[in-house]
Amino acid sequence: MQIPNNSPIEIERIGAYAIVRFVSPELKNPLSIETLELLNEKISDLETDGDIVRIIFTGSGNTFAAGGNLNEIAKLTSKNAREFGLRGQNLMQKIANSKKETISAIDGYCIGGALDLALSCKMRIAAPRSIFAHPGVNLGIITGWGGTQMLPRLIGEARAMEMFLTGRRIQAEEALLFGLIDQIQNNPLETSVSEQKDRSS
Repeated sequence: MQIPNNSPIEIERIGAYAIVRFVSPELKNPLSIETLELLNEKISDLETDGDIVRIIFTGSGNTFAAGGNLNEIAKLTSKNAREFGLRGQNLMQKIANSKKETISAIDGYCIGGALDLALSCKMRIAAPRSIFAHPGVNLGIITGWGGTQMLPRLIGEARAMEMFLTGRRIQAEEALLFGLIDQIQNNPLETSVSEQKDRSS
């Protein structure tokens, strides 16, 4: 699987599991157009790989991932904004429809479009320090990548509207209480691959 030099993502295989890691921590792992296009291509590859049964998304530094690149968003026009939104929507739908086991292993900030990505997975495991938010309201925008549909289904309309309309940050313990995440673990990635280790022993 070819990944370009200086890629914003890395893919590691551990047995039948594939780890998709966001590796631009100095930028808070933004889901730029380049990142979305790479993810779309590589997830398609993994989806057709019969040796892979689980895809795990994780971050680096103190961030799982952030939302769209704000510099790119600022340049959107009425002509290309729809295309930008559809690019993210199609990716999130592809993850949601995946026949593989999909897990978000979250350690740190999971913000904006990254929260949409996490919502697209079948399971979310987070470290105690993790923080979740949809802060678009502070910029006068709202997510266009499916979060407005997925978040209310998961945590209820009232709590979802509060997150969308206030941009309030949710700590891991509260996220677990709401049902936004499934587990709190000190090392979410290790937890996500531990079953593979057990199978190999």
